[in-house]
Amino acid sequence: MQSIPKEALQILEELSQNNNRDWFNEHKPEFKAVEAKVKATYNYIGELMNMHDIIDKVKVFRIYRDVRFSKNKLPYKTHFGGSFQRRKPELRGGYYLHIQPNNESFIATGFWEPNKEDLFRIRKEFEMDDNEIRDILEDKAFKSVWGGFVGDELKTAPKGFDREHKAIDLIRRKQFIFVKPFTDKEILEKDFVPKVNACFELARPYLDYMSDVLTTNLNGESLL
Repeated sequence: MQSIPKEALQILEELSQNNNRDWFNEHKPEFKAVEAKVKATYNYIGELMNMHDIIDKVKVFRIYRDVRFSKNKLPYKTHFGGSFQRRKPELRGGYYLHIQPNNESFIATGFWEPNKEDLFRIRKEFEMDDNEIRDILEDKAFKSVWGGFVGDELKTAPKGFDREHKAIDLIRRKQFIFVKPFTDKEILEKDFVPKVNACFELARPYLDYMSDVLTTNLNGESLL
């Protein structure tokens, strides 16, 4: 079974303390060897996920930072990050795994930056009927792993929506994300990979509900 190698945390910690091109170039062979093991773990998780979802692509992001428009000019990220992309257009949402030392690792799922049209469609669904989404969010197993929504939200109602609506707590959200943190100890344990897979599997009813919303109109008619 593929797992997160201890060397991954070690080299990321060293990189965070030596975030410069000279150090990285000197240690690049070592980094690439660790990165290959990490990518293998991500790919293995993707294989497990395909037993309960349809994952089109596993993508581990590059370590190099895009500093062109950032005040932070450090050239390298100090974490490994990767996404598990569902098959579009019928399956929406996605999954993310973030590996970072000092207990900063986490997994996430949901909708990070829905476009204007998708955001409006989601809000209209919540306005029309919020019972199904609340049943999913209040499911005991789901809630024990994922808790509640995190991410940005408006302070008041979006334009065109009643601020007194009973689902305004959902309607005013701008992001629909769930995050579960992990300690360094947890990500190095032998059961980390199956645990991540199980957490992602629990998110499936939520993602399928949102996929159905985003691929139909308010009458439930398919847009695909």
